[in-house]
Amino acid sequence: MNWLIEWAGYLPQLMSGLGVSLMIAGVSIVAGYPLGLVLSVMVQHRNLAVRTLGLAVVEIGRGAPALVILYLFYYGLPKFGIAFESITAACLALIWNSAAYSSEIMRAGMQSVARGQHEASAALGLSRGHTFFRVIMPQGMRSAIPGLMGVAIQMFQGTSLAYAIAVPELMKSAYNIGSQDFNYLQIFALAGICYAAISMPATWITVYFEKRLARHT
Repeated sequence: MNWLIEWAGYLPQLMSGLGVSLMIAGVSIVAGYPLGLVLSVMVQHRNLAVRTLGLAVVEIGRGAPALVILYLFYYGLPKFGIAFESITAACLALIWNSAAYSSEIMRAGMQSVARGQHEASAALGLSRGHTFFRVIMPQGMRSAIPGLMGVAIQMFQGTSLAYAIAVPELMKSAYNIGSQDFNYLQIFALAGICYAAISMPATWITVYFEKRLARHT
């Protein structure tokens, strides 16, 4: 029972770090998904320059490790006179990462819409813009929901990388507690339980929505 009492004493500080992790994940999702939609449109654009720019942003965001992007924002940009606080740098890095991955999921969802929907919209006299926003995007986004929920879980877990630039998130809080008595095993195990307590139910919800959408389609 002593270890339970000891763990309970760690929880307030860990909950503070968990709150920071959830905040960073929330910002990366709320800002990253709209940017991902813009990038998915750019990648499918007829203009070569727009399409190339969109592809470059997406491929770098997906191809480079999130930790490298994090370091670029925090350590690299000050060389050009652009400096961010650690939390801001973490948010920007994960926004880019979130946008890059979500853009491909959205693009795949929109490309899964049957060609007949385009033809029917043209037959009704709808413009390209109206066809996209009223016909293609709603159906494509519906197919993309499970994938986007998966990216959200990935972003939450990715907040642990912010520890590398001293953001006071969950892993940083766990390390600070562990460094007091060098009891890292217990405290990191407790941090892992905190991550799992968020990620596992979110994964179950994602699977549920995926099955529901598959049934209706």
